[in-house]
Amino acid sequence: MTPQQRFAELVEFYAQKQFEKMVNKATQLSLEYPSSFEVWNILAAGQKALGNLTEAEKGFRKSTEFNPKFSEAFYNLGITLHDQGKFDEAVLAYRHAFEVEPRHAAAHYNMGNTLGYQNKLDEAVAAYAHAIKINPAYVEAYRNMGNTLRDQGKFDEAIAAYQTAISLKPDCAEAYYNNMGIAFKAQEKLDEAIAAYAHALALKPDFVEAYNNMGIAFQEQGKLGEAIAAYRRALEIKPDLAAAQVQMLHLMVHLLQQICDFERTTALRDLSATLGIDTMALPPFAALSWADNSEQQLARSRNWAREEYRHATLQLPARPQSRPARLKIGYFSADFHDHPLLRLISGLLREHDKNRFEIFAFSYSKNKDGDLRQQLIKDVEHFVDVHECSDSKICDLAQSNDLDIAIDLTGYTRHSRSRLFQFRLAPIQINYLGFPGSMGADFIDYIVADPVVIPRDQRPFYSEKVIYQPNSYLPTDDACDIAQTITTRADFGLPEDAFVFCCFNNSYKISPREFDIWMRVLSKVEGSVLWLFKANKWAEQNLRKEAEQRGIDPLRLIFADRVSQSEHLARHKHANLFIDTFNYNAHTTASDALWSGLPVVTKQGNQFAARVAASLLTAVGLPDLITTTEEDYEALILELATNREKLAEVKKTLDTNRLTQPLFDTKRYARDFEAGLTAAYDLYFGGQEPQDIWVRIS
Repeated sequence: MTPQQRFAELVEFYAQKQFEKMVNKATQLSLEYPSSFEVWNILAAGQKALGNLTEAEKGFRKSTEFNPKFSEAFYNLGITLHDQGKFDEAVLAYRHAFEVEPRHAAAHYNMGNTLGYQNKLDEAVAAYAHAIKINPAYVEAYRNMGNTLRDQGKFDEAIAAYQTAISLKPDCAEAYYNNMGIAFKAQEKLDEAIAAYAHALALKPDFVEAYNNMGIAFQEQGKLGEAIAAYRRALEIKPDLAAAQVQMLHLMVHLLQQICDFERTTALRDLSATLGIDTMALPPFAALSWADNSEQQLARSRNWAREEYRHATLQLPARPQSRPARLKIGYFSADFHDHPLLRLISGLLREHDKNRFEIFAFSYSKNKDGDLRQQLIKDVEHFVDVHECSDSKICDLAQSNDLDIAIDLTGYTRHSRSRLFQFRLAPIQINYLGFPGSMGADFIDYIVADPVVIPRDQRPFYSEKVIYQPNSYLPTDDACDIAQTITTRADFGLPEDAFVFCCFNNSYKISPREFDIWMRVLSKVEGSVLWLFKANKWAEQNLRKEAEQRGIDPLRLIFADRVSQSEHLARHKHANLFIDTFNYNAHTTASDALWSGLPVVTKQGNQFAARVAASLLTAVGLPDLITTTEEDYEALILELATNREKLAEVKKTLDTNRLTQPLFDTKRYARDFEAGLTAAYDLYFGGQEPQDIWVRIS
């Protein structure tokens, strides 16, 4: 048999997947022809097919040594190095491949894949573009380019890439439609996302991932029945699909809490305790109301950060030689519109010392309405609407402005874009206000808190260093107007002579624990009523049903409609006492009540979200309204409801304290907050790592 015939035999063995026989024959041939680059290449190919990557690498390197112009060996070497995690060496091998053969489209494509693994996303996109320039019908290159552009937040460009892939290969485009749907969802174009998933399912009716993603999109739209149906269909196709099981359980628990379905939430309580911890990662916000457990909340946040934020940090400029005359502070939020967060922070942004701080507000809010937003635009030096900007564009804007501190006001709440912070928008990055808990992310340096919301025994459950404010961490605006309306209780459906208990918290915060106590209190305080926020019709129906089951006339529960903020504050005068929820306290609603002169009784818990009302009461000089057990909580409510003189004294103290104590002193808060920012920057400027900061009492 001639050498050519023997080599052809090796090729035939490879085609037939007889890799062991091929390697044995090729090894013999390499001994006879030790300088044959072709023999070494096919021997290495056989070793790679058998999973012997070290031997394969040796063989491909031998082939390139004997023929430095053999592009295929360099290409194969690149794949082998990539499979071993030797990414830098793999990129070098691919470069050699297309230096030898400039039209080697696959080398460009595979180099793009390797660069993507290294989070070198711009370079990866450029590599895919080279592959497409050589081969305009390279469907896989368009697909991976789309995925990479999507990871960069360049959603329109990603969608265009997917559309091209679909046009090139319409008969098996289900994956491209699914990926397109993910990009549309990231843009909050939920109808378009659902349509894309539907296209995917039309091509592949058993496409489990498309059903799961469709469920997520329906969930975002509030179409909860459709969401559950999509998750159930995914589970019918693949009963062991963890993602659909977890998403559906996550949805069910949060949905049932929103509609106050106590029976089923209680049944799911034990299962929900492990969601996002022992299961796939889930958005941590919903779990804050499931249980009062700081350790569990940190575990959920860490899992979410680890799963969602994998990109490499962008390089920041070197530390400045001289300290800036004014620190550049960037606030990033999805809530710069008529939203509780902006109502809280408006005063701080107005009162910032413009001689010492240059303030940037980066808004990724789709909602652009409201007087609060217009006032914000006037109050800050730079208002930047980045709602339609890609992640990379926002990063470029932040870094081009040389921000000293970047503050994430949204955290893991709805419309979060915390992924921006993984790229490093500034040398100091802070979790503040939006998400009441640890973000568990190594790219967030600090969390703003106070000694009440993060006491020493809970400190281990926060991954960030803490900037401890001397009073409450929660900002307030002492310029917030209370409408001077002339109204009666009857205008709100309230009895004129009744004792009115009030809780305007969101419905998902109400659990059977509080509700049991509230119903017992109503039974003991004759003629009293409970005034609640009207969240949805199902919550109203379920709470009235639960009241009746506890022997309380359901009509003693009265539900408040949405009104303007100033009118909302004004109607508090018709209530006698605000009673709080446990796992997730009143935050903005407690601040509103206290500013309106309505006392708040709370039960202080363990996690951040369960201690905010206690923080507010401490800062307004009413610590006696803080309880630590359910028994004391119930007893204090009853005492104040039945001892009108004591309640009158509390209200009188609140009327005085709201104008004299720190809670509603916005200028004082601004100076304290700025002191925390300054201390954090001083540590950075001095070359020190972040550490806990205690702002002194002003």
